Amino acid sequence: MGNKNSGNEKDSWVTYRPKIKVCDCTIRDGGLINDHCYDDKFVKAVYDTLVVAGINYMEIGYKSSKKLFAPDQFGNWKFCDEDDMRRIIGENKTDLKICAMADTGRTDYHTDILPKKQSVLDTIRVACYIHQVPTALDIVKDVVDKGYEATMQLMAISVVQDKELSDGLELIAKSPVSAVFLVDSFGALYSEQVRKLVKKYLKVLEGTGKEVGVHCHNNQQLAYANTIEALILGATRLDATINGLGRGAGNCPLELLVGFLKNPRFKLRPIIECIEKEMLPLKAQLDWGHSIPYMITGQLNCHPREAIKLRKSQEKDSYLKFYDEMME
Repeated sequence: MGNKNSGNEKDSWVTYRPKIKVCDCTIRDGGLINDHCYDDKFVKAVYDTLVVAGINYMEIGYKSSKKLFAPDQFGNWKFCDEDDMRRIIGENKTDLKICAMADTGRTDYHTDILPKKQSVLDTIRVACYIHQVPTALDIVKDVVDKGYEATMQLMAISVVQDKELSDGLELIAKSPVSAVFLVDSFGALYSEQVRKLVKKYLKVLEGTGKEVGVHCHNNQQLAYANTIEALILGATRLDATINGLGRGAGNCPLELLVGFLKNPRFKLRPIIECIEKEMLPLKAQLDWGHSIPYMITGQLNCHPREAIKLRKSQEKDSYLKFYDEMME
């Protein structure tokens, strides 16, 4: 099949393209539920699981500004200091690459992201909204100059106008990022929209050597399906989380994705074990995953903040009232 990733391959083995890489975002995206206050035991369990399961990347958290986010109000994985990461993974002498997210406008990247030779991080994932692309590219240049792989996560893509997206992608295409991710922040996209967007990303990035990635949220229970759609069309960087752990409706479940992929490097059993031992107890403490309020915000193509607020209240299951209020 060579390097043709445009979705022209017809048989099921399209899922076994050697270039396909899976990034687990359990700790980073899951940290949005509890202010990143996961204890070392849990983070270590996720890390160990991903190593055994053959996953390519682990997104361990954010590189957030301590001037904007008080350390006494957030857990370690909001900041990913070297001492904290090394306490979990040591020197990480494994095939699993470690990455952190630099959220544009919320990171002191000049000082807080050390040169690569001083860090256990391999990759910095730069997240931005479409209007922040020029600023995000400054972060990209900084981290690449420091020796890291850089990727770009274009957030809230479901509310971006076509011309804006084209202009943004053309700027990114000239940058040193290795991959550009289509991020369905609101869980609003349907397969036909994913199809159109992935084709657009591939066309603009053609000939640059940059890969297309996808990060889906599960508001309409389409995160897994949309990830597969993007994969078959030619996306080669796939985001997922164990048991779908993530803010609000959560993400594409890693166990579903690994079960679908044909590559024998990926192992499902350790992920199932982690779900039983770590996720089930966590589920009793934290609220995530599909529910009607998240479905409503997904269908309305809006941020899930109101649904999150409802789910934290005493009226968390007042679905009809929430529907009426949102429709007003």
